[in-house]
Amino acid sequence: MSQQPPVRSTGSPPARPDASMSLLNNVIDHALDDGYAEATARRAAEGPGLPRPLRAKLGVAAGLLLAAVVVTVGAAEARISAPVVAKERQDLIDRIEGDTKAADKLEQDVKRIRAEVGARQSQALEQHGGDQAELVALLSGATPVHGPGVKLVVDDAKGTDTGGGGPRESSGFSDTGRVRDRDMQRVVNGLWESGAEAVSINGQRLTSLSAIRAAGDAILVDNRPLVPPYTVLAIGDGQRLSTAFQDSADGQYLHVLVENFGIRSSISAEGYVRLPAAPSLTVRTAEPRGAGAATPSGGATADTGKGTS
Repeated sequence: MSQQPPVRSTGSPPARPDASMSLLNNVIDHALDDGYAEATARRAAEGPGLPRPLRAKLGVAAGLLLAAVVVTVGAAEARISAPVVAKERQDLIDRIEGDTKAADKLEQDVKRIRAEVGARQSQALEQHGGDQAELVALLSGATPVHGPGVKLVVDDAKGTDTGGGGPRESSGFSDTGRVRDRDMQRVVNGLWESGAEAVSINGQRLTSLSAIRAAGDAILVDNRPLVPPYTVLAIGDGQRLSTAFQDSADGQYLHVLVENFGIRSSISAEGYVRLPAAPSLTVRTAEPRGAGAATPSGGATADTGKGTS
């Protein structure tokens, strides 16, 4: 028998017997879809428990339930506290109304007592003033007066800051365009010197003992605060009094305030003005005077007015 020569290797691996069945092999090797495999691996990594979508839905449901509980509890508390709040509100309203009635009664008492004091003052003036009782009452501000006169309105400059400031003459303060107590002092004294027989500021009657002072930004007349605009009424010959005041040094001072600081001012002669009596009078000293010692002229009242500052 003759021998056949051995088969030589070509360098490539021998072919598999099932090489012609590649599609079947692929189906066998990848029996589970890649997406399912990834999901299976993710669940295995997360461990046992509920799926994530289900947990998310349960979390939302729990949040909604908690919110509903909070709203329900709040509504219940509101219903419980509503009667209490309503009662406290009504109690406060009742207190305010009661205090208001008490204040109104006290105000009426003050008016009544003030009228009694005024009547007794008038009676005393008649007893001790003799034929000059009316003049004494006029000069002391004990009785209301009316007649011709002037109306002078003085107001702060437009857009004036309500903040602080100081006297115009003081160093270290900038002018704020506000009317100062010193300004009103000069205005009032100027009216007295021009022949005014009686003067009031914002309904506050001035006497020989009146004081015009400042407390912060407020102007006080006999310790009563006034607010701008300041309406000054003066009894006297209206046209003559207006002209005399504007020509006086104090009238020129007011004109300078208007021109240089923006202070607003207007003056007019009036056929009829009415001034109230002074709210309270304090007699410090009194001496009897002979007949004819005082006359109801402007000069006499101007001297009395010199004490107003």
